[in-house]
Amino acid sequence: MKQKTIVVVGGGAAGLMAAGQAAQCGARVILLEKMKRPGRKICISGKGRCNITNNAATADFINRFGKNGRFLRQAFSRFFAPELIDFLQGNGLEVVLERGGRYFPASGKAPDLLKTFLHWLGQLKVEIRIDSPVQSLLISGNQLQGVLTSTGKISCDAVILSTGGASYPATGSTGDGYRLAESAGHSIIPIRPALVPLEITGGIRPELVGLELKNVEVRLLINGKRSQQLFGEMHFIKTGVSGPVILTLSGAVVDGLRKGEQVVLALDLKPALDEQKLDARLIRDFEKRREEPFDQVLRGLLPAQLIPLCLEQTGIPAKQLVAQVSKKERKKLLHWLKDLRMEVSSHRPFTEAIVTAGGIHLKEVDPRTMESKILPGLYLAGEILDLNGDTGGYNLQAAFSTGWLAGRSAALAAPEEGQGQQ
Repeated sequence: MKQKTIVVVGGGAAGLMAAGQAAQCGARVILLEKMKRPGRKICISGKGRCNITNNAATADFINRFGKNGRFLRQAFSRFFAPELIDFLQGNGLEVVLERGGRYFPASGKAPDLLKTFLHWLGQLKVEIRIDSPVQSLLISGNQLQGVLTSTGKISCDAVILSTGGASYPATGSTGDGYRLAESAGHSIIPIRPALVPLEITGGIRPELVGLELKNVEVRLLINGKRSQQLFGEMHFIKTGVSGPVILTLSGAVVDGLRKGEQVVLALDLKPALDEQKLDARLIRDFEKRREEPFDQVLRGLLPAQLIPLCLEQTGIPAKQLVAQVSKKERKKLLHWLKDLRMEVSSHRPFTEAIVTAGGIHLKEVDPRTMESKILPGLYLAGEILDLNGDTGGYNLQAAFSTGWLAGRSAALAAPEEGQGQQ
């Protein structure tokens, strides 16, 4: 029986895993990377530290991908976080578990993860061709023959498309895979940025830029109705807000904005206290510090950077003595602390999005093998699929799991008639 030839298009997390697994199963593997080196997005993920995966249970993991998460059940049942950790450590990469259940390379350096993969692929004799964008799939009838690159045709038995989405296009994720998938007959759910910072109407006061709020509750209001509510960290940037809570909410925000809906973020700056308890605290503080100016008392309640915004929006004079603050003004402060509202005007572009929402319609992909239901011999893995999860290592695990399954499935599948090799 002749050795299979498999072409993997895209050298990101899914492609690297797919290439190695296919080679490990006995195939000859050619990995085509359009950039000058593979894994560029891996190297910048997690602010250069690379949040590899999460120790959440399978059910929680799947829920992090919303309604489409069930598609991942088959891949996760075959290769999940424990297997990924064992694989990496078995190949010499030590990993550490940090808060939030997040795993990182022990070195704190994302490029070490890439080096581990490249060393593994080298041992398996995977041929990596850089500067090799794929121009088209070679299809005759309903048979996949190979791919066409700028340097010529490559005949093969199977193609694994793992080109990523459209986020961080400087790393090579420019949406090429969608065009290739469409040429094979696949439907594409409209793509849009996900896990992306949000822009606030009127901008952000300069003194707020860089401020991090560690324990804040954020309610997402769409057309005045509560959509979601999350507790955690957020921070202010020049054009708006970002941070884990904001990024997690951003998918629903982007979809709401696309529909022309009004999107508002309501911040509870004191989530540990209900209104009654917070009001009692304000009364105590005001009584103790009656002869102090109002802005001085605020220093015990808020980060200094938030005080000017509080003064502006409550309308209470900064130098007014606390003894002169009326009950109505105190209630206004109370309401501001529990319900600071910011209207979202837009979101940042794909260049700042961590992942892409939308992609290849999941009904057209076999979740047991990652093979296309449209074109036999075509496999699809990673961010190119209509899958996007929360921040916290979930998306990389999905890429590794679908890549693992695609690589092994492509290599072990019975060969189709008429498929060749070079």
